Amino acid sequence: MESVIDLGIGGMTCASCVSRVERVLKKQQGVTGATVNLATESARVTFEGETDWKNLALIKRAVRDAGYEARSPEAADEAPPTGPLGIARDAWPVILGVLLSAPLALPMVGDLFGKHWMLPAWIQFLLATPVQFVLGARFYRAGWHALKAYTGNMELLVAIGTTAGWALSTWLWLSAEPGEMVHLYYEGAAVVITLVLLGKWLEARAKRQTTSAIRALHALRPEKAHLMPDGIKRTEAVDVPVEELLPGDRVRVLPGERFAADGTVMVGQTQADESMLTGEAMPVPKQAGDFVTGGAINGEGAVEVEVRAIGAQSVLSQIIAMVQDAQATKAPVQRMVDQVAAVFVPVVLVIALVTLVVWLQMGVPVEEAVRNAVSVLVIACPCALGLATPTAIMAGTGVAARHGILIKDVQALEIAHRVDTVVFDKTGTLTEGHPRLRLIEAAAGVDEEAVLQAAASLQAQSAHPLARAVMDAAQARGLVLIEDAAQDVQSVTGRGTQGKVQGALLALGSLRWMAELGAAMGGLAARAQVLQNEGATVSVLAAANGEGAWAPLALLAFADEPKAGALAALETLRGQGLRLVMISGDNRGAAMAVAHTLGLKDDEVMAEVLPGDKAAAVHRLKQGTPLAPPSVSMAEQEGLAPEAWTTKGEFNPVADRDAQAAPVPDHRRAHTVAMVGDGVNDAPALAAADVGLAMSHAQGGGSDVAMHAAGITLMRGDVALVAAALDISRRTVSKIRQNLFWAFIYNAAGIPLAAMGYLSPVMAGAAMALSSVSVVGNALLLKRWKPPARR
Repeated sequence: MESVIDLGIGGMTCASCVSRVERVLKKQQGVTGATVNLATESARVTFEGETDWKNLALIKRAVRDAGYEARSPEAADEAPPTGPLGIARDAWPVILGVLLSAPLALPMVGDLFGKHWMLPAWIQFLLATPVQFVLGARFYRAGWHALKAYTGNMELLVAIGTTAGWALSTWLWLSAEPGEMVHLYYEGAAVVITLVLLGKWLEARAKRQTTSAIRALHALRPEKAHLMPDGIKRTEAVDVPVEELLPGDRVRVLPGERFAADGTVMVGQTQADESMLTGEAMPVPKQAGDFVTGGAINGEGAVEVEVRAIGAQSVLSQIIAMVQDAQATKAPVQRMVDQVAAVFVPVVLVIALVTLVVWLQMGVPVEEAVRNAVSVLVIACPCALGLATPTAIMAGTGVAARHGILIKDVQALEIAHRVDTVVFDKTGTLTEGHPRLRLIEAAAGVDEEAVLQAAASLQAQSAHPLARAVMDAAQARGLVLIEDAAQDVQSVTGRGTQGKVQGALLALGSLRWMAELGAAMGGLAARAQVLQNEGATVSVLAAANGEGAWAPLALLAFADEPKAGALAALETLRGQGLRLVMISGDNRGAAMAVAHTLGLKDDEVMAEVLPGDKAAAVHRLKQGTPLAPPSVSMAEQEGLAPEAWTTKGEFNPVADRDAQAAPVPDHRRAHTVAMVGDGVNDAPALAAADVGLAMSHAQGGGSDVAMHAAGITLMRGDVALVAAALDISRRTVSKIRQNLFWAFIYNAAGIPLAAMGYLSPVMAGAAMALSSVSVVGNALLLKRWKPPARR
């Protein structure tokens, strides 16, 4: 058994810090894994067994000994405390640095216009020294900790570079003849430190914006709830903190207030604005019996709600947890970056030393050789490398969450942009998932209402959509179910339900199951075929006689309409060059009727696929194997040659025999497959796909199993969200690539230029600060993303 804790890590500045903190954490007793995120300034630590206060204390001490600060994970998101004059405390070092460095930098500007405003050496010394050793003390502390750990980081580079510039200037000043004018480099050291402080301040502000999605979700939680009287302990309504609510409590929600917790409307009707949870702009009507989500805004009606879920079990808490998990997880590409960063600083130190030696060998003055070496040290900071990936992921997952797309698996986000095949479950995904009982075709001599009453009694405890349709039909006809009428009821996966109703053994399920049971359909077989050809889903209610033989009592035909907007959504996906496939356990007639309505071709439909075979079907699509007809099981298909299937999915035994006898090289291209489903029976296929997208319907009504199996959860049953999820994946991965490209190019170009003397330390410091801010700023452009418009 493993346990996980999250920690805030203060004091990290570059990718080298990330690698160092991870190494420190992984060395601690009981730690099995650690992932550190520079953008969120957090660490996720995995322990063997349960954690206790002692483990946590030892980890915090180890982090502090390494030169960093262990704190609560929420600390990075908090606004910095206010200092003197109402200015944020973290801004004051920048302000003081500018005030002290400006007089040193001003003469450089004057030189451009022929003005000589050079300050006396002693004034330059007095201005530069506090910048170097007071404002820059953080660089010395962090650099010293890095040296003790036999490693390097950004602070070490800045500390060595600026100290060299300050020390050289001091030596030139003190060793000069009285009255001699010497060029000093105090302004370079002071301005570099100020620019670095400015860059880190701007970077911190920008990083806080990347976590705005999490803060917005936390802000949805109301603080108080109007708890209704229970008639025993509470005889009148009272306002209580939301944290004190318990399942079963009744709360009153007034117009314009946020629902305090997940629950069921018991009294009243209203509309709920769930846009921050699902991305759905239009308010959703709510009446007695409907589920409401904590954090949604109540409309014009006052309602009473019975609390169903609180704390970590609520939908809002699960959404926050998913987004936080995604932002805390390290993308595969980031691991490569961390490996590069681990050796980057030592390599830069060597390059700077070589630069110094080469320039001295070339006979240039010592101050010029030192200036070039300092430029190398300053410009080579790996800050941008460490921020490139996590900032893009944070911005991408945050904006996706605001539009109802929860990305809990960063690997899924990274893979989704390569998807070329999208597989859809039919019922509840492409269709409304609320089938209605269209008609009952009773066998000769069988009463229709008796059949409906028996079928409803058999499925009274089932949550299956078809069972709900039977119950709704029975209720509409005013049929009263006999209490405890059904006994020994059991669900047969992929087939139906079996049990005893008033002593009679009944089975209600698919035609395939009836064939397996040996039920003689007689004249009902032809009628069933007609109904299937018309697009109906047909179930059979059969009874077993005393000898164990099954006889059909009636056909039950169900209709399930395609979702509004599904056709347009599929056209959008097809317009992006994606191959679309619909997979269903329904009969082929019903599946084809829905497919044709949605513009799917015959060779894009897989029907009568058992739940256990959906994962095998996804595997075949990943391998590029042509689709097979529903009459052959997946297990049988595995032993057949791809050439055995025609484009319409018809089996050709001659082609199979010839292909098996004379195998040819397999030129099939592997595909990247996304699976979209909504139910428990879709979970294996969601897990088998390269990317699983679980579609949640009414909040609280989605399948938890499907959501856990999938890397991406769509918070509303809108097929258009599939295209949106793939689009935000492409754009996020594009931002990651852009950031990494510029981060690498910046160092690849900057270091040689600095070594050749084309960059002064001041220019190098400005470029280094700009690189980090530009990477974060580029990632923040994702916040403007909106789902693509339908075709």
